[in-house]
Amino acid sequence: MASVTDLLLVFPDPPPPSLAQALDLSGVRWKSVANAAVAMQYEPSDGWTGAVVCADDDPEGAFALCRTLRKGDSRVESILLLVSGAQLHELEHREDLFDDFCLTPFHPRELEARLRHLMFRLGRTAGSPEIASYGDLVLNFETYQAGIAGRPLDLTYMEYELLKFFVTHPGKVFTREQLLSRVWGYEYYGGARTVDVHVRRLRAKLGEEHANLIQTVRSVGYRFGQTRWPSSRAEM
Repeated sequence: MASVTDLLLVFPDPPPPSLAQALDLSGVRWKSVANAAVAMQYEPSDGWTGAVVCADDDPEGAFALCRTLRKGDSRVESILLLVSGAQLHELEHREDLFDDFCLTPFHPRELEARLRHLMFRLGRTAGSPEIASYGDLVLNFETYQAGIAGRPLDLTYMEYELLKFFVTHPGKVFTREQLLSRVWGYEYYGGARTVDVHVRRLRAKLGEEHANLIQTVRSVGYRFGQTRWPSSRAEM
């Protein structure tokens, strides 16, 4: 989305966990600030690439920061404002304080899309991180982070590697032996039971609503996501 030298300003400090998670999964570099003075103190030499200002908890502080950024006391190229539906009326006559806005609670993929749009307008499209998604599930291959429906997933290294393999091969059926070979390697000791244990843990961490992303195919192995063809062989 942006080059390694770009730095995004985020308000407030600390930001809401859902916002921090979405930014991390998007692969952007960001720094949270508590007010305009801190923003000026930590401003990069070439200015902030942009700003994501969350106004739902502290609207006065948020709009004050936007006014300071717009006055030129701090250099920022674009401002994305996050507001609740009940705050929409507060945006009237303040259109000059932001470039775009997003309603909270937001979906991580909507926030990422709006950030990408702002970066595209600024000509900052190089250096995009490797990201894979399937429905509400998002994986960042550079940071080894994963989240689903805005919720971070606390995965072990091998759980992440197995999920990554699944996400990059949706709809295909793999035997336990194939998964063991391609995810763990030929020399791994543990057998097919290792695959079953990790699948069970992944399903638990995905949660009841999303556990069926990983389907058991009787007498064969596992499949991630839906196939194009209806089948009676799949079960949880």
